[in-house]
Amino acid sequence: MSSSPDSVALVHEWFSPWAVGGAEAVVRELDQLLAPHQLYALVDGESRRPESWLAGRSVTTSFIQRLPWGVRRVQIYLPLLPMAVEQLDLSGHGLVVSSSHLVAKGVLTGPDQLHVSYVHSPPRYAWDQMNVYLHRNALARGPLGPWIRCQLHQLRQWDHLSAQRVDVLVANSRFTARRIWRCWRRRSVVIHPPVAVERFHWQQSREDFYLCLGRLVAYKRVDLVVEAFNRCRLPLLVVGDGPEWGRLRRQAGPTVRMVGRRSSRQVEDLLARCRALVHAGVEDFGIAPVEAMAAGAPVIALGQGGLLDSVCCHSRDPSTATGLLFDRPCPRVLAEAVRHFEDQRLWQQLPAERLRRQAERFSAQRFRTRMKTRLDESWRRFQAGDLRAPQVP
Repeated sequence: MSSSPDSVALVHEWFSPWAVGGAEAVVRELDQLLAPHQLYALVDGESRRPESWLAGRSVTTSFIQRLPWGVRRVQIYLPLLPMAVEQLDLSGHGLVVSSSHLVAKGVLTGPDQLHVSYVHSPPRYAWDQMNVYLHRNALARGPLGPWIRCQLHQLRQWDHLSAQRVDVLVANSRFTARRIWRCWRRRSVVIHPPVAVERFHWQQSREDFYLCLGRLVAYKRVDLVVEAFNRCRLPLLVVGDGPEWGRLRRQAGPTVRMVGRRSSRQVEDLLARCRALVHAGVEDFGIAPVEAMAAGAPVIALGQGGLLDSVCCHSRDPSTATGLLFDRPCPRVLAEAVRHFEDQRLWQQLPAERLRRQAERFSAQRFRTRMKTRLDESWRRFQAGDLRAPQVP
């Protein structure tokens, strides 16, 4: 950065062997972009693992690190996390960059510090997804229900308050930017997260199976995909594990195979050969659909959320299409979309080269370039005394 700050802090919620999603991809890129800097997190379960990208690194942690099960199950201390992140001492750093999906943006900074926060999402289960979360959570339906609702109410209050302390907010999609405005009444700049598109081969022939890929958790709505393929009687592979595994396995019909978790190389191979990736959840951005396009695979997905930034629908413009979007999270509607895709042989009408070009719009290099530009501009305006420069919605 031009006229760079003397010291930089990079804050992430937690470093864990089990946390390997889009947020971790972002923080790894920021780690390279901001070097040298000091890392901060609520807990660190990575720096002592020889195979980890953080092996041997120094990470300053909160008191949650020393509590029972703090590293392995940090989420059980949810009521303490806002206070814990506020105890991190960042006073020696001119620039603070946080990667936040829960509380990282809530670190305390002073008037002589610039805080830029990359926001993956306001916490869904405290805001618009609260009732879905409560309905599916056994504890919330029992005697602890009122207490859990009270905790979520307090988290919403703190979440809104802490968002007002950040100088510059960066959202990972237009959808997240709208949620930031809805929840926090703050404007943000959109910079899409990095996707390792170079990992994928995109010139193989498409085979006669469909793929559903991701963590098997309720909001991913894999149940809709399974039910739709039960109706279509078309071959579907479900790759992933999670708390929904047992229920989905019982639901799966004869053409649906639950194959569990697979290695990165196996996933790359499946994406390179599948007829299409099928996705029914509302994502803040959605890494898997971009990975599918990087591998030359079309995407059949719900036309809501962050996927609207990446997937171009065949029904709207066949000349630029990279997939097919359906409009309602309903098994019948999804089944109709899959049948249309199959009957029209759309995988033959969506050139793999076009899909690959679309995916490259979300490459790691593009992310680094855009983030560096944003940080440089923010630091320049901060030095000029403009703490809250106008930002693009």
